[in-house]
Amino acid sequence: MRQFLAGIVLFARMVACAEAAEMKIVYLREPESKARLSLIDIPADNSGLAGAQLAINDNNTTGRFLDQQFSLEDVRTSPADKPAVDVLMEGEAALVIADVPADMLLMAADTGRVRGLLVFNVGSIDDRLREEDCRSNVVHVAPTRSMLADGLAQYLVWKQWRRWLLVVGSHPEDRLFGDALRRSVKRFGARIVQEKVFEDTGGARRTDSGIAQIQRQLPVFTQGVPAYDVLVAADENEVFAGYLPYRTWDPRPVAGSAGLIPTSWDPSFDQWGAVQMQNRFMKMFSRRMTARDMQAWSAVRMIGEAVARTRSFDPKTILAFIKGPDFALAAFKGQALTLRDWNLQLRQPILLSDGKVVISVSPQEGFLHQVSELDTLGVDRPETRCRLK
Repeated sequence: MRQFLAGIVLFARMVACAEAAEMKIVYLREPESKARLSLIDIPADNSGLAGAQLAINDNNTTGRFLDQQFSLEDVRTSPADKPAVDVLMEGEAALVIADVPADMLLMAADTGRVRGLLVFNVGSIDDRLREEDCRSNVVHVAPTRSMLADGLAQYLVWKQWRRWLLVVGSHPEDRLFGDALRRSVKRFGARIVQEKVFEDTGGARRTDSGIAQIQRQLPVFTQGVPAYDVLVAADENEVFAGYLPYRTWDPRPVAGSAGLIPTSWDPSFDQWGAVQMQNRFMKMFSRRMTARDMQAWSAVRMIGEAVARTRSFDPKTILAFIKGPDFALAAFKGQALTLRDWNLQLRQPILLSDGKVVISVSPQEGFLHQVSELDTLGVDRPETRCRLK
C-alpha cells in the first residue's frame, strides 16, 4: 500500500512538471576584453552568465511547487552586431538580462519596446541610463558610478580622510568616474586638494623592465602635491591605478579603482549568510563569485520572486510588482533590496573591499535619509532628471 501511494505521488509530480508553464530569459552579453592589469583578474568566459544560471536553478526550486519553469538562453553580440538585437525581436522571450554597454542596451530597449520587452541591466554603470536616457522598460540591477562613489566617499569621510588627491585616467569612462567622485566630494563634505590626469600613452603593460620603471615613475608623479589624506583614483580601464599602492611619494592609502574599491559584491564577502551563496556558486562553477555574477543572479531572482508572487509571466505584471511596495529581494547584504520607482534603479548596499576582505559596507552609520538610508547612495528622487515614459 505504501509503495502504491508513493507511486501515485511520483506520478502526480511528473504530471505537474510536464504541465509547468515555462519562461525563457535571454542573457544578452558582449564578449569581454581579457586585458587586465593583474593576471588574477582576467574574467572567466561565463562571467555574469554563471550567476544567472545559479539563479535559474533557485527559481526552479520554488517553481516546482508552483508549476513554473525557467530557462536561460545565452546570446552573444558585439558593438556592430545589430542582428543580435533582431534575435531578441524574433524570439519568444520577453525578458532580457543585458550585460552590454550603454548604447547597445538602449538600442535593445527601444527596439523591444514595441513588443513589450522588459530589460534588466546587469552590466552598465552609466548614470545617464537612469537619468536623461532612462527607459520605462529597463530595470537597473548594476549600481551606478554615483552609488559606488558615494559608498566610498561616506567611508572616507567617516574615517576623517577628507583631503583627497584625485587622479583621473584619460579614457571617457575614467572621466565619468571622476565626475561621480567630484559629486560625492561636494555631497559629503570632503575636499580635493589637487587633481591630476594620468595619460594613457599606450605600450605594453607588462615588460621585463616594467617594475623598475613603475617604481621610479609613480613616486615622482605623486610628488609635490598639497598635504592629503588619501589618493583616490578613477581608472576604469586599469591602466595605472593598480600600480599606485605602496608607490606614492607620501605614505598614503589608495582608494577608488585600486586599494579600497567600492563594489556590489566581492568573492571574499561572508556576512549575512553570504557564505552559503559563495559555497553554492563555488560548487557549481569551481570559481569565486564576482560582482557581475551577483548582479545577474539578482536580476533573475527578481524575476523569479515577481513570478512566484503574481503567478504571472507577463512583463508588465512583473514590472508593476517589483516597482510596488510588496517587492523585496533577499540578497545576503544585510537588508532587503528594493526598487527606486523614479528611475528603476535597485537600491543596494555598496561593499568596500581591498581584494582580500570586505573592509566596510555603505551606507555608513550617521548618514541618514527620510525614506531609506540606501537612498544616500546615488541620485535621490529630488535630484533625478529621469522622466519615465
